[in-house]
Amino acid sequence: MKFARKTLLTVATAIFPLCAEAGAIDQLHQFLQSTRTLKADFAQLVVAKGGRKPQQSSGVVAISRPGKLRWEIRKPSPQLIVGDGEKIWIYDTELQQVTVRPVGKAIGGSPAALLAGKNDLEKNFTLAEAGSAEGLNWVEATPKSGDSGFEKVRLGFAAADLKAMELHDSFGQTTLITFSALERNPALPANAFKFTPPAGVDVIGE
Repeated sequence: MKFARKTLLTVATAIFPLCAEAGAIDQLHQFLQSTRTLKADFAQLVVAKGGRKPQQSSGVVAISRPGKLRWEIRKPSPQLIVGDGEKIWIYDTELQQVTVRPVGKAIGGSPAALLAGKNDLEKNFTLAEAGSAEGLNWVEATPKSGDSGFEKVRLGFAAADLKAMELHDSFGQTTLITFSALERNPALPANAFKFTPPAGVDVIGE
């Protein structure tokens, strides 16, 4: 009987789009299961624990699941993060420095895994309903690994669309990211997820 109910639920959620009444955890799972690629504009606000002036930035994100992502901050200071499926490249143009990490270590228990990782979220995160606020349904993801650098991540959904992420790191810093002009399953150029360090920059960790 339990198997039949589970099968019925799977079929129903596959046929009918998510509605506002769906739980945020269900919305997260369905969003990931139905999203192979993603492109969106984002605005980011970083609030430090000490109450210093919030830092604002904006840019464009593109994702091809699993493991490929491009997070490009355009304003006020350009910065680029590219995941090609094997490595994560972090390019700071002001420092003229590139940091390279294996994709497994860089994504596994990090906030990026919630969007660019595989569908086995419960392997790395504990998920919990976080209620409704500001017109969004929120799910809270707590990393199971103690060295992820984050205490928790909250994701806000409106119906089937991801609208916001709220990151709380181990230093008491909060980062709020809001998404706009989000496209699901667009065709993305393959070179969007390739990175070659510019000549003359320092490369760390390759």
